[in-house]
Amino acid sequence: MGKLSPLPMAPVSRLLPLLSGLLLAAIPLVPVAPLGAPSVSALELRGSTVFVKAPWRVDLITYYSTVWEPNPEYYLTLSLDPAAGADLGQLTVEQIRGADTSFQFSPERSRAFLGRPRREGRPVPVQAQWDSRARRMTIDFPEPVPPGSTVTVVLRPWANPGVSDTYLFQVVAWPAGPRPVASPVGVATLRIYSFMPW
Repeated sequence: MGKLSPLPMAPVSRLLPLLSGLLLAAIPLVPVAPLGAPSVSALELRGSTVFVKAPWRVDLITYYSTVWEPNPEYYLTLSLDPAAGADLGQLTVEQIRGADTSFQFSPERSRAFLGRPRREGRPVPVQAQWDSRARRMTIDFPEPVPPGSTVTVVLRPWANPGVSDTYLFQVVAWPAGPRPVASPVGVATLRIYSFMPW
């Protein structure tokens, strides 16, 4: 019985380009479209648009924190992962805790910008609606916010709540695209004091 000779092996240097090409083909690329451009990277699953990596944290800041203070601004900030897989098309902000459930928001005075409070970047167009019965603000982005962006929405009630308390708001993000699937972002906390806390 003759000896089996080993099969000739291709040099590693020849396999590397092939392997790296296969790896690159397996990694989904998520192009970042400029603000206002239609997204070409939205992931659709069975006809619905979903985030691959949804935003998971929201910050709420105000520089007006006493009861009844008129014309306050609430800065709601969240960041989209560069690999989000879809633009941000809408946010909903719903009050889920707080002693005062009658203070009213002024949706027509809402605005948004890229960046964080006191480091404002380019303005972002928004259209907002306030449902006082559900205690819910719906914020639409006519020019969806692309992955990799940090966006701040400025909500403006007519006055702060009339009762000091810790107010909680559930924030939900919706991707831009057909039949968007909601992604809960988190709970934003707003503390309102009966006097200045110093």
